Amino acid sequence: MAESLIDDELWQEFHDVVNMTSRELSDWLRTEASDEVTAVDGPLPELEVGEQVVAILGKRRTDLTPDDVDTMRHVVEQVRTLRGDEPEPEAYDDQIRHVLMSFGHDPLRPSGA
Repeated sequence: MAESLIDDELWQEFHDVVNMTSRELSDWLRTEASDEVTAVDGPLPELEVGEQVVAILGKRRTDLTPDDVDTMRHVVEQVRTLRGDEPEPEAYDDQIRHVLMSFGHDPLRPSGA
């Protein structure tokens, strides 16, 4: 597909804010999903986005779809909204930390690590 679907800035920002590996994120999502089964009917939206992030991390840049690019923008926007533009490692309450980690961002780890 066309590499023009995603610009260099979004590609870099996404990989800066998503500081968990696909394996770490996948393991986290499985843990979160099993914890939420009794509390909520149906999957949580951030867990669905997290699954999309895992898929994106497994793709080459040239294989991204328009939906992947939309997901990448969404993740960058959500993490930046919750953390700010240049987040330092910081502890958050469990609920916010869980949301961030479901997007592939561990707030206790330096971004881009």
